[in-house]
Parts: sequence; structure tokens; C-alpha cells
Amino acid sequence: MSEYQYTYEGFNTRAIHAGQAHEEVYGAVVPPVHLSTTYAPVKVGELRHGYDYGRGTNPTRDSLQVQLAALEGGVDGKAQAFTFGSGLAAENALIHAIAGPGAHIVMGNDVYGGTYRLVDKILGPWGVGHTVVDMGDLSAVEQALAATASAGATDRILWLETPSNPMMKISDIAALAEVAHAVGALLVVDNTFATPYLQLPLELGADVVVHSTTKYIGGHSDVIGGAVVVNDAEIAEKVKFQQFAAGAVNGPLDAYLTTRGLKTLGVRMDRHNANAGTIAQYLLSVPGVERVLYPGLADHPGHELAAKQMRGFGGMVSVQFTGGAAAAKQVAETTRLFQLAESLGGIESLMNYPAEMTHASVAGTELAVPDNLVRLSVGIEDVADLIDDLDRAISSL
Repeated sequence: MSEYQYTYEGFNTRAIHAGQAHEEVYGAVVPPVHLSTTYAPVKVGELRHGYDYGRGTNPTRDSLQVQLAALEGGVDGKAQAFTFGSGLAAENALIHAIAGPGAHIVMGNDVYGGTYRLVDKILGPWGVGHTVVDMGDLSAVEQALAATASAGATDRILWLETPSNPMMKISDIAALAEVAHAVGALLVVDNTFATPYLQLPLELGADVVVHSTTKYIGGHSDVIGGAVVVNDAEIAEKVKFQQFAAGAVNGPLDAYLTTRGLKTLGVRMDRHNANAGTIAQYLLSVPGVERVLYPGLADHPGHELAAKQMRGFGGMVSVQFTGGAAAAKQVAETTRLFQLAESLGGIESLMNYPAEMTHASVAGTELAVPDNLVRLSVGIEDVADLIDDLDRAISSL
């Protein structure tokens, strides 16, 4: 696919070149988008370069998958990536690949609401059980996994988000990998918030990484997608079969847009990090702010761990207000540069009220988000303008 696939150790070099060899006929530096749904064989039973039907394989999607594997899996060449039509489609395919009826998933107590809904409402009736625990409490995780073994669970999965959405909890990937592997469970890490630029779960012992590529990887709020990355050949083969057989793939135009965004991930994340850190520090001294949740702050309970397992603290900041839900909603509805919207990770700044938006599906459960909290996806605008926008909105409380 590309001579640059695993040649260079530099992240930005791999982001730009992995899977992106120039087109041979005309020499196009940017590989063309292959829109064809079907491919003519040389003859019956002899495919051209392995392509026959677009659901199974597509050159543009393959280029993105090589690119993602090179970034998430490093330079050893073992990782394989598989992309899908959305982050939840990727999660659904993964769980079907590595679990079945009788399986059990142990997940964090502030996991993304859509993931919880998928496991609880869709996979639950199919026979997949789940337990919710605090991923920062290793003994609680061990007990939960032991209980699933005692109950006779056929397959066990430890499902982790770090940083978590939206409470910004930091969990020890390496320690949790040891806990999971000690009892024969697989560790899956949702790396959407951190991205492979800031954190490499596979290097820390995770078995699988999942992404909503809609977020930072695409980076421009214009393409939905998801990905699964693994460095185990057996798991990879199972995920590949699910991708082909169930067909929740991303189309070639979506793959192209994701590839284009991924090439600038490193430079964008540097700016997201810088802006978010400045805004988090600013919010600490603002009247009406009860709590600022950002792992880059020295008083964040996961600060030291984040500094150890991440190369930066990310672009997400959550804020709780002393005025309760009314204050949180008022701020969310009166900022101008921070647009009130679902999703995150784009170049533009977004503000979200999780209790009634992204995490409405977990209302009334132990995963419920505090109603005085807003989540900031800090973009790459000039940070002084973003602070002015927040200052104006908060001062109106």
C-alpha cells in the first residue's frame, strides 16, 4: 500500500505518508478516491489486486486503514485497523467479533452514553451482560471480573475510556491490562478523546483500541466514522469478517475526508492542547465556577497518571457551575464562538450540555452526568477570543 507504512518513527511523517503512495498512472500526489462499487477480475477466480466488491474492500478505505494502523500501532507493523460508518458501528462490530451470548462487559461508571445504550439496549437482549465500576478502583475492577468468571461468562471484556467522557477521569491502562489479562479478559480502550497522537493504548498493554473517527481524527465536523485497531492476528481476522459480513463500512468519500483530516492530527492536537490548558486555568478563577475538570491541572486527581501515559492533556474541558442546571444551560445557550452542539473534536469550539444531550441515555442510572456540568470541546481559534466568549457568557449569570 505504501513504502512509508512503517518506515519512519515520526508521528507526523507517518500521518502524512502511511498508505498514501502517489498514484502510478498520472503521478497524483494525493491518491484518487475510488468510488466504484465493483471491480472487474482478470478472469473468473483471479482478482485484480484483491478487489472484487466495495463492501469487502475498497482502495480508499484501505489507505485510511493503513494510515490508522501506522499511527495507533506504531512502527512495528503488527497493528491492523478496520474502519466503519460510525464509532458505534465499530463498537458493535468489535463486540460481535470477540463476544457472544453469555459474554460479559465490565465498563467504567461514566462511559459514553451511546456505548452504554448499545451494550444495555441492543446487546443485552442478545445475551451480553454488563457491570459498571469505577475504573480508578483496581480492586473493584478485579472483583467485577472475578464475579463474571464465577457466573460462567463465556467471554469477558474490560471496556475503558481514558480520559472519560465527560468527567475527564484518567485510568491506568497498563495496570488495567494486567488485571484483565490475569483472568483471561480482553482490554478495549476507547481512545477517541486522546487520539493516537497523545496516547498509545496498544503499547501500554491494551488488546483493542476503538475510535469515533468523527471526532479529532476527522477533525473538521464533516464526516462520520469509526475504527477498530488491533495487534492480534486472530482478533483482527474476526473483526475483518464482521466488517465484511455485516457491512457497516464507511464509504470512499468518508474514508477520503477522514484520511485528509488525519494528516494534520498532530498539529491540530498541539493547538487543542494549548488552548484547552489556557482556558482551564482561566476558569479556575472565574466566579460561579464550582469545579474545572481537566487532567492538565495540577489538582486533577489523574494529573500525574495522565502526564505519565499521555504526551499531552487533550482539548476537552468539563465545567461545573455553582448555580446548578440553570446556570449551566444559560452559559451553554449564550456563548457565541462556543457553539451549542453534539459531538466534539473539530477545529471549531463546541459546548455541550451532556445531561440532556450526549448522555441523555444514561439519565437516572449511576452513569448520570451532573446537571450543572457543561463540556467544552476547545477548538483551534485564537484563545483570547474564546476566553472573551466564555467571560461574557459566565458574567451574565
